[in-house]
Amino acid sequence: MSELYKLNPKGNVTSPKSFIAGGTYAGLKTFAESKLDLGLLRSEVKCSSAGVFTKNKVRSHSVTLSEKNLKKGSIQGIVVNSGIANACVGDQGMIDAEECVKISAKHLKLLPEEVVICSTGIIGVELPVDLIRKGITKIDLSNDGGDRLAEAILTTDTKTKQASITFELDNKKVTIGGIAKGAGMIHPNMATMLAFITTDAAISEKDISECLKKAVDVSFNMISIDGDTSTNDSVIMLANGTSKVKDIDFTTSNGDSFQQALNELCIYLAKEIVGDAEGAQKFIEVKIEGCSFAKDARSIARTIISSTLVKTAIHGSDPNWGRILAAAGRSGVSIDENKITLNINGVCMFENGVPVPFHKEGAISAMNKQHVNIHIKFNNGKFTATAWGSDLSEEYVTFNSMYTT
Repeated sequence: MSELYKLNPKGNVTSPKSFIAGGTYAGLKTFAESKLDLGLLRSEVKCSSAGVFTKNKVRSHSVTLSEKNLKKGSIQGIVVNSGIANACVGDQGMIDAEECVKISAKHLKLLPEEVVICSTGIIGVELPVDLIRKGITKIDLSNDGGDRLAEAILTTDTKTKQASITFELDNKKVTIGGIAKGAGMIHPNMATMLAFITTDAAISEKDISECLKKAVDVSFNMISIDGDTSTNDSVIMLANGTSKVKDIDFTTSNGDSFQQALNELCIYLAKEIVGDAEGAQKFIEVKIEGCSFAKDARSIARTIISSTLVKTAIHGSDPNWGRILAAAGRSGVSIDENKITLNINGVCMFENGVPVPFHKEGAISAMNKQHVNIHIKFNNGKFTATAWGSDLSEEYVTFNSMYTT
């Protein structure tokens, strides 16, 4: 990371100025000491806002309502529940989502159209609105409530995922903060993940959607744990301008600096999701270099990181590089295998169209590390891409074979 940016892994959505948050236990999940399942986030001043959502055609009513409210603009608040997805429950799902937004807006002293709702959890269960109504009244919002909100959004996660990044624009300090959740049902096109991003920078309604989309494309859309895309994926961004830096112009160096910082924060949170993958024992990074087009590099990286055969080979420390090239070959990108060089954790296994002799036991030893790097050069252009994922283990299968039982 550039020295211009200071990343704080203990920061979160209340690190930027004038954001308050909180969380509580409302009874949506099985009780446990210090477990939270309902949270609120609010900007104390007007915001510009944007969202990126699941591409799954089966989607939560919470997602549908959030998209509707975001199109109206002026979002200042978020209500989020964990434990229940509010998906596949018929018309009641929208009725419940609208009621929860109405309840939350009253508590936040906002209009219902200024609030979005996010849900995560088991599909096919209705939101217990009465429990949520009681829970909302118990939430005290504060400038240090981001930690409780980060806890309230978790499902199968074993830890919170949060950070902030600080830098200077026009000699003024700007902060971007974020939290995320996700550990399973994670795949490019968003995943069963939620992420909330806040900043005290000023960004126009016209620009915030584009800068968020760019950040999501290099971060949350470049991770894969198990190849499944959820009904509830949501990334919401709020920008309130309280840093006093004038509206960022994304055609200038200030715009470039902000975009890089946002990218860095989202990549950090995305990698935190992968690092907490259900049953995972290894973290995999796939770096692609030398493609003719950026979209080609991204497609190859995403295909490899999503491959079940690649993931299981990495789990077993099996230097079966053929699975990697086979995945690259079905990415839809036209490639010339005679120009390809492939390395796994520094061990060259394929170069210029032919296998490279290597010491198998040495390669296995190199792959036994917790972090496995797959590096492929296509030597056909200047574009690169990086994707992140986890291995698939017996523990993952066991966990997900008993998810609701």
